[in-house]
Amino acid sequence: MDTTFNKVKEKFNQSALQYDNQRRKLIPCFDDFYSIPISIIETHKETPRVLDIGAGTGLFSSFIKEKFPKAKITLIDISENMLQQAKIRFKEYDDIAFLHADYSEHRFEDKFDIVVSSLSIHHLTDEAKKKLLDNIYSILNPDGVFINADQVLGHTPYIDSIYKKDWQNKVNMSGLTDNEIQAAHERMKLDKMTTLENHINWLINCGFKDVDCVYKYFNFVVLFARKA
Repeated sequence: MDTTFNKVKEKFNQSALQYDNQRRKLIPCFDDFYSIPISIIETHKETPRVLDIGAGTGLFSSFIKEKFPKAKITLIDISENMLQQAKIRFKEYDDIAFLHADYSEHRFEDKFDIVVSSLSIHHLTDEAKKKLLDNIYSILNPDGVFINADQVLGHTPYIDSIYKKDWQNKVNMSGLTDNEIQAAHERMKLDKMTTLENHINWLINCGFKDVDCVYKYFNFVVLFARKA
């Protein structure tokens, strides 16, 4: 288990109880960022199998469950405390599975119709990102879709500085305490973001079709890809 894995796990274990309450304040585009992915996810299956990568407290999965009540969802995350919050969220369901594991190394035995992730993959190195995308492609059923709601670098240092300044200004006005903002900055030190162009090219190189950035708000993006 490498140092980065342990640091990410530690930071998110520490923030598990406050995570959901802070989301709207830390994501200025919260409503679009989560509603747009849900609006474009379609499947002809009445009981789709869904995998939520870096699922955290299950926030993204909760929106999926609202749209597809009969979906069988698997949540995987490295933080046991985050998954504990997810278990509380889904305590009334018997079709939700929880995996406490490093999703970048985990060998999935099942196939899925929908794979999603939100604000997680940017913690991986570029090589680990590419490896994960290959793995996601391999575990998707034909016509399955992958949706990644995540953060990217600006395509130039100047553009990236604009993104960061805008986010900082909005977070400063959000009502979060200084300690909460500082904790967010500490978590961000573990980020390994890459450009939108890299994400799109990697998805295409994996074999995905209909790859697109369907939403972008500064460095917050929603990526769509389909396994033909």
